[in-house]
Amino acid sequence: MSAEHRTTTLDSGVRVVSERVPGVRSLALGFWVGTGSVSELERQAGISHLLEHMLFRGTARFGSQEIDEIFDAMGAELNAGTDKEATSLYTRVLDRHLERAFEVMSEMVWHPRFGELEAEREVVLEEIAMYEDDPQDRAFDLLGRAIFGEHPLGRPVIGTAESVRGVTREQLARFHAERYGPGNVVIAAAGSVDHDALVSLAAAADARREQGAGGDRPAGRVEGAGAADEPSAAGHADEPSADGHADESSAARDARAAAAAQPRFERRARFMQKDTEQYHVCVGGAGIAREDERRFALRVLEGVLGGTSSSRLFQEVRERRGLAYSVFTFSNLYAQAGEVGLYVGTRPDNLGEALEVVAAELRRCVRDPASGEELSRSRENLKGRMVLGMESTGARMSRLGACVLSGMPILSLDETIERIDAVEREHLHELAAELFAPEALSTAGVGPDEGDFEAAIAALAAAGAVR
Repeated sequence: MSAEHRTTTLDSGVRVVSERVPGVRSLALGFWVGTGSVSELERQAGISHLLEHMLFRGTARFGSQEIDEIFDAMGAELNAGTDKEATSLYTRVLDRHLERAFEVMSEMVWHPRFGELEAEREVVLEEIAMYEDDPQDRAFDLLGRAIFGEHPLGRPVIGTAESVRGVTREQLARFHAERYGPGNVVIAAAGSVDHDALVSLAAAADARREQGAGGDRPAGRVEGAGAADEPSAAGHADEPSADGHADESSAARDARAAAAAQPRFERRARFMQKDTEQYHVCVGGAGIAREDERRFALRVLEGVLGGTSSSRLFQEVRERRGLAYSVFTFSNLYAQAGEVGLYVGTRPDNLGEALEVVAAELRRCVRDPASGEELSRSRENLKGRMVLGMESTGARMSRLGACVLSGMPILSLDETIERIDAVEREHLHELAAELFAPEALSTAGVGPDEGDFEAAIAALAAAGAVR
């Protein structure tokens, strides 16, 4: 656990960060890109996620099936993910396969061919349909809209079927050219890795990026219709700037401005009628930004309220009354703002009682957020889960990539433990009053009858919780 990270920034702006972990023969490797759903305009919803899928559809040097075969032959799994603020492409391989894995992944990130768009579009549309069939996922999406309103943070990462159907190859290429620039990319690795060797691989890939895929066409261009072929909002194609990066389009500037704006927080209620066996209910509100030093206190507070099996919500809603199978708290911290919330899934006959218990626990949280015993148990639980997680090279790599991409400090294990141990009851009291005050919280629900949901919400209001 004494490993230390090293960071190098290439002349182009690409950042390389690694952490050598003794005693392992594998490493986790990831490319982190600073683009997600918050980087999109409403009409572009889902383009970051679709672009992530298109990275797997081949490059100028590697076909789609060839990429699969290469990683299968290495005994490795190549995966990717998109969230509100970032896209990542990652794998875990034996150390002897690093050079090959890096070669293919860098080509995928810098030189996607955007081939087979229609086939991959259908895959994403199936994924959207799958999410729409999942009432719990829909409840979380509705809560995002309720908390953040029209701010980009309130939009689902996956987009909509309508917006995804409308994306063209030219739009993908332009979006890639604008968002996958070297200054917006972090390469992270953890495990059996030599930092200097990793930097050498990154520098070589960066040189290929500057030369263009295969040396015959610029990176990020579509065969027959490049990114520069799409007119900008001003009616002409954007030219590369002096540093070799594509100038921002008006859409990119508008999206960046919208993401930087502060959300308009207010109480809102959202409901979607769906024939389900349970009501899926979320209650939540404004949280804190990721740089807020109170983030450690928030994690401790979550552990007391609903983040563990001994938490108040789990014990009161599930264990003592049997009103739900799943009940828990959650939080998400972003650059400008955050959200806190809780989820409960319960049958129609139990909906009113379950929300009354939730209301009572919210009031209790504000009034008395933790006893001495609860505080100690939650702090120890958080430290234990953190240390156990650090035994995974994948978790270490993700921590490095996410921190460097977002500009957050990479704290050592001892530093993190010190901050957790510093959380006291008065810190929780101040935070609970600010974040879980019932009158500030929004609600979202999915279930068979809106009237029953509204009646349950009315019962919550009568109990002094949310409207």
